Amino acid sequence: MACLTAVHKTYGRGDNRVRALDGVDIYFAAGTFTAIMGPSGSGKSTLLQCAAGLDRVDEGKILLDGAPLHRLSERALTELRRDHMGFIFQSFNLIPALTARQNVELPLRLAGRVIDPGAIDKGLAEVGLAERGEHRPAELSGGQQQRVAIARALVTRPKVIFADEPTGALDSRTAREVLALLRGVVEQHGQTVIMVTHDPVAASYSQQVVFLADGRVTGELIEPTAESVAMRMAALEPGESETKPC
Repeated sequence: MACLTAVHKTYGRGDNRVRALDGVDIYFAAGTFTAIMGPSGSGKSTLLQCAAGLDRVDEGKILLDGAPLHRLSERALTELRRDHMGFIFQSFNLIPALTARQNVELPLRLAGRVIDPGAIDKGLAEVGLAERGEHRPAELSGGQQQRVAIARALVTRPKVIFADEPTGALDSRTAREVLALLRGVVEQHGQTVIMVTHDPVAASYSQQVVFLADGRVTGELIEPTAESVAMRMAALEPGESETKPC
């Protein structure tokens, strides 16, 4: 589904030069839920942005369902993100003046697609907001706003969903509900979820965790638990990159 090969990314120049990604090789299989973890400054957010084509790499290749993101024009990248990717952020990024329903419809309107009211109703119902479609973000709790953001990310039925600290602004109970929704997206719809998080509990909802340190992949954990993730994070040190062939 998504493959990064020998990816390098550097920011700044001279003494301010920072190597964010240092030869990353990683493969995200279709229909899987992967969490990306690492210390502050490890490159996890940069990896997510590059994998989604939001940032250009200096070297290396990025393939999304066979499409070479590293070679595409900005217009082609925009169209690919619009049609095949969904995004969920910590800050929700909803439009305050629009209702929940209108926020969910927005990606379809921007893409010029025909809007099926029944599909929007179903999308809101799937995230537990069947009765909240006409409420604006200010009238919703943080957890409800993130549910709207998830419904918005799913409305175009994207091949892959990128989530950047999606539960960072939520209380623990609401966070668990949101994470269960994301796991359900993978298990029920076969979509791919790639999530950056710093929280071992959040990571435990994924099927695998990839660990980064100093811009390199240092290991992975299959079928993680909160305890196993916490132990790995506590002991995490830069090491030899582990690679997976695309």
